Amino acid sequence: MSASKDLVTVSARGSSIPIARMRSLYQVDEVGRKLDKLPEKEHEHLRSTYERMLEKGPERFQVKPSGIPAMDHLYDDLPNFADVLDDVKRQIALCEDSRDALEITPVLLLGPPGVGKTHFARELSKLLGTGMGFISMSSLTAGWVLSGASSQWKGARPGKVFETLVDGQYANPVLVVDEIDKAGGEHAYDPLGALYSLLEHDTAGSFTDEFAEVPIDASQVIWVATANDGRSIPEPILNRMNVYEVQAPDRDAARHIAAKLYRSIRADHDWGSRFAPEPGHDVLDRMSEMAPREMRRAWMTAFGNAKLARRDRVDVTDLPEAGFKKSSIGFVQ
Repeated sequence: MSASKDLVTVSARGSSIPIARMRSLYQVDEVGRKLDKLPEKEHEHLRSTYERMLEKGPERFQVKPSGIPAMDHLYDDLPNFADVLDDVKRQIALCEDSRDALEITPVLLLGPPGVGKTHFARELSKLLGTGMGFISMSSLTAGWVLSGASSQWKGARPGKVFETLVDGQYANPVLVVDEIDKAGGEHAYDPLGALYSLLEHDTAGSFTDEFAEVPIDASQVIWVATANDGRSIPEPILNRMNVYEVQAPDRDAARHIAAKLYRSIRADHDWGSRFAPEPGHDVLDRMSEMAPREMRRAWMTAFGNAKLARRDRVDVTDLPEAGFKKSSIGFVQ
């Protein structure tokens, strides 16, 4: 149902990224017919949705790197994601010198909290230049967050897939389904039901959001799901994805990540020049015990404690304990 136009080129992150084509995501005539059939002074949200679709038009940028982009910084920043990065590089290489669209097999990142799974997804969207949508399955209040709810329901609205494609600029955004293992069976509707067709290229090409009821082309979406435990994820979902078990970085990799983050925070703040260019080995040893997600907060706490102590170096005693034990609030008896 989609149409494509000629290549255009833009610059991103110092490398040439062609907008592979302008891809049409839906039929304007179909949207117009739906709008004309709406009763006057009813379904205001649905009416405004159709009007927005007509105003924005159906075409979105479908981008891909013109060559294999510089990825050394990602291997450096995310050493525990080397296998995933290798696979992404291979799939980019397949289409770099062709007119084919960029296709990335849906990815599932399995691993303990704090190892950088969501951060990886954000960095992937920056690398590809395709924009990103984010869906947190742990905060669902309804089973239709992906596919929308019928406009007949009070408070109904489109799902995240529809919103990301229609309101965004890209036909192939990275869509992150965070904590997919938290989407349990407590909802009236299966929150993962829409994924069965969305993860299949052929059926995703005519995905229909239950709110708008207009087929849209979601076949180019780049899917990245994260989970702490894969046992609760339905087998049909697992079979549609490349599954990677992401381990916490080892001690040397964690020290490297912590040192790089120290230098980054120091460079980003005017007060950073008052501190030593590099942290001490003993401090890095302590930092290596923390999950990558904890490190930035730990450094900020440590910088603050060192400043209060009028020191120009961070000391081990400035760091919070690994795991960030919460301080009690209120009166202590």
